[in-house]
Amino acid sequence: MTQSHRLADGGRIDRNKPLRFQFNGKWYLGYQGDTLASALLANGIHFVARSFKYHRPRGIMTAGVEEPNAIVQLENGPYTVPNARATEVEIYEGLTAASVNARPDIEHDRFAFMQYLSRFIPAGFYYKTFMWPRRWWGKYEEHIRNAAGLGNVPREHDPDRYEKTYAHCDVLIVGAGPAGLAAAHSAASTGARVILVDNQSEPGGSLLHTCTSVNGTPARQWLAQITGELASMPEVQLLSRATAFGYQDHNLVTVCERLTDHLPLQQRKGVRERLWKIRAAHVILATGAHERPIAFGNNDLPGILLASAISTYIYRFGVLPGRRAVVFTNNDSAYQTALDLHRSGAQVVVVDARAADEATVPPRLAEKGIQILWQAVISHANGKRHIDSVAVRKRGNRAGSDATTHTLPCDLLAVSGGWNPVVHLYAQSGGKPRWRDLDACFVPDGQVSRQTTIGACNGQFDLAGALDSGVQAGRQAAATLGWQSDHDISWQAEPVHAGHIEPLWSTATGRDIARGPKQFIDLQNDVTVSDIYLAVREGYRSVEHVKRYTAMGFGTDQGKLGNINGMAVLAEALGQTIPETGTTTFRPNYTPVTFGAIAGRELGDYFDPIRKSCLHQWHVAHGAVFEDVGNWKRARYYPRDNETMDAAVARECLAVRNSVGLLDYSTLGKIDVRGPDAATFLNHIYTNSWTKLEPGRCRYGLMLDENGMILDDGVNLRLADQHFLISTTTSGAAKVMSWMERWLQTEWPELKVYLTSLTDQYATATVAGPCARKVLQQVCHDIDFDNQAFPFMSFRHGSIDGVTVRILRVSFSGELSYEVYMPANYGHHIWETLMRAGEPFGITPYGTEAMHVLRAEKGFIIVGQDTDGSATPIDLGMDGMLAQSKDFLGKRSLSRSDTAGPNRKQFVGLLSDDKQTVLPEGAAILNEAAGPGVVPLQGHVTSSYLSPTLKQPIALAMIRNGLSRMHQKVTVALPDGTFAQAHICSPVFYDAQGARQHVE
Repeated sequence: MTQSHRLADGGRIDRNKPLRFQFNGKWYLGYQGDTLASALLANGIHFVARSFKYHRPRGIMTAGVEEPNAIVQLENGPYTVPNARATEVEIYEGLTAASVNARPDIEHDRFAFMQYLSRFIPAGFYYKTFMWPRRWWGKYEEHIRNAAGLGNVPREHDPDRYEKTYAHCDVLIVGAGPAGLAAAHSAASTGARVILVDNQSEPGGSLLHTCTSVNGTPARQWLAQITGELASMPEVQLLSRATAFGYQDHNLVTVCERLTDHLPLQQRKGVRERLWKIRAAHVILATGAHERPIAFGNNDLPGILLASAISTYIYRFGVLPGRRAVVFTNNDSAYQTALDLHRSGAQVVVVDARAADEATVPPRLAEKGIQILWQAVISHANGKRHIDSVAVRKRGNRAGSDATTHTLPCDLLAVSGGWNPVVHLYAQSGGKPRWRDLDACFVPDGQVSRQTTIGACNGQFDLAGALDSGVQAGRQAAATLGWQSDHDISWQAEPVHAGHIEPLWSTATGRDIARGPKQFIDLQNDVTVSDIYLAVREGYRSVEHVKRYTAMGFGTDQGKLGNINGMAVLAEALGQTIPETGTTTFRPNYTPVTFGAIAGRELGDYFDPIRKSCLHQWHVAHGAVFEDVGNWKRARYYPRDNETMDAAVARECLAVRNSVGLLDYSTLGKIDVRGPDAATFLNHIYTNSWTKLEPGRCRYGLMLDENGMILDDGVNLRLADQHFLISTTTSGAAKVMSWMERWLQTEWPELKVYLTSLTDQYATATVAGPCARKVLQQVCHDIDFDNQAFPFMSFRHGSIDGVTVRILRVSFSGELSYEVYMPANYGHHIWETLMRAGEPFGITPYGTEAMHVLRAEKGFIIVGQDTDGSATPIDLGMDGMLAQSKDFLGKRSLSRSDTAGPNRKQFVGLLSDDKQTVLPEGAAILNEAAGPGVVPLQGHVTSSYLSPTLKQPIALAMIRNGLSRMHQKVTVALPDGTFAQAHICSPVFYDAQGARQHVE
């Protein structure tokens, strides 16, 4: 296991710690500090992948997060990680990695033939093929799915742990390169709280792979000094191996910190990844820049790397990727790579697209005798699974048309097409990049509030400018927040005089664009220059549309290398400038984030909060079966002696109708509304009026959204002139609370109203049935329960066994019914007291299923079940709830042509003609039976039950013009393909006069 391309010395690796790792079934050797990419290159391995669509051989191209080719599958079983970038994977003892998108392996990929069919499957081919014959689509889909995708999703449970945390700071700095370090040191010197985030294993950025100096000392020595000083500052926190992947409103930056991925599997303990949500008073973006490639024929061959990546492998990892190198450039930065290659023992030839007088050539280049070919470009590269030569021609000549075209043998090609500032986070924060002709790139256009961009991210590509911008930004950010320092910091670096950059996106011209070797723009998605020209011929003009037609930038690299080049090629094809063409949207996530990090510990039982009433354990002890309502666990029914649900529900319903039942109603939302303007506020929120409601009385309230659709409902109490207690549905409590706060804070801030959620503070027990009054009279002696003294829709205060309670006379069952509000801490005691008092009357606890049946028999709605966000009060026959003398939210929407027009679905009852079929909830309602195909839908069933009281099925439904179609017959489609006949009726099936709730 000799490392054929490892230099004898140099790099930041630890040569005293050799590590064995496996790639594609073979064992190799690397060192502590290597990435998988550097270790493979050290072993002479360039060919590491097959391309997504054409399955062409691909090699390592970069040294960072922008890598489009070297996508691998890590480990096996529960620890497997798909689509990891080899350039970011730190090797450890026993690491196992494999190429993706190749079956059975990259050497013998059975889909390799696709590269020879590439002419027939350009961009957009899937929009035009596989359309005929239609019945074959199932087979097409099977093969397409088999060929698509990269890595394999883990099939076993993830054993790792993930967590989330929150942090606040004065100054957040993203990027620990020279500019970021200078900014952190400058800001921290004032005493400000600083968080410094960097995605690499150690800070330093470009200083880790360049041979330069700061203040006359080697950059590595300066780096060690400044990181040591930052580590000693108590208000500085450095997050390494942490990627800021999203920038949200109000300076909220999301960061994913990788804690154990660099360790062997057996040493990984604790949390694997931590998701940070950092809120900063000021954000400094020092995210650097990505070098971009140049498109030419076969520019995807293994052995073709970005120039800066080659310098990184030489200086940081002690790896020489090739020994016979060609450097192809249109700017001065690649000359340093030429020198690095020569110093490491490689033969070097430079191909520069510019004229000699447009470049600033380092004197050492001439001293070393490195040949430069001026005004020349590479038309195409040659090789099968590795580059072996390049064809060079004079710029402006078509490939093969000029005698000066010649071939340069090589085993390594370094490409530099200029630099793209990493403006992703800047754009996510609301900034708009602008095009700068001087450097042929997009740069931030001004500063967003409470944010600064510095260094290469701001188009300052020289070290001296980056350091100075960092110092100034850190000091100014701290000063803006009130932190001052007399300590004057400055660092000097040798100024760099850069020559002119010659914008060069592709070397192909004329027929070569479509007929020559493929010139790739997006290497991960196999998007070529010809694909973009094809999109233009198809009529696409918007860069966003071209992106979607070609899939440019859709890969895991999100187009970090290819998108700018693609925009430039599109501009050329359209005959317009790059600023006129614009950019695609820089969306989160900047790099892929694991589902585990996003989910954190909110998995399984902890995926959603579980809320239990204070009576939950009583329900468990008495055999209740639960259902989830919102986040609450509610008792659905109480089976006895192996009863079925239907039998238990029937027994519970009949107990309420014939004697008395007890329901845990604690989960209903309860919001305390108080203040001088409380009644005015509720008049705005609810459809009916609250001004004249007397203290001690209750009223049913209906709430609409802005569109006039029913949002929530509930019974509300007026406790005093300026004090109300409103109730909401169980699942709607949080929604209603935020809805009311939103309007109160943003639209009516002048109203003196205060809202407090009391849902958890009160337990509620509903005593319902003809004997309900008798039960309460057994335990509450300070309230007169006579009909006249305690009328319907009123409440009284009293006590049960010394506990103060509030009792409402309201009914959701149609029976004589009382709701007992008590402090939650006494809920269990009061509940058992009521159960004992009700024993002589056969009191029966009943659950939500029986409650639903009882209310359906009375035609009462449940918001969210009988309504779906498209129903108005008029649709439900509740016109009387709409106050004419006041305005309220949603009122104007009720007069729109759609909401006030004909043919709307309306709330009605349904009875099956055979009096036996329980119509399925959600079933489609038709005018008549129909075969397969599109038929006019008349409505749907919203609620359906077998009524034990009526001894037949009943249903509620929303039917088009239902209120005017009473007694008409309709057809209900059943899941098994058959149909049931039913007729429309009133939604009130039982006690239409409401006499039972007034029983003496």
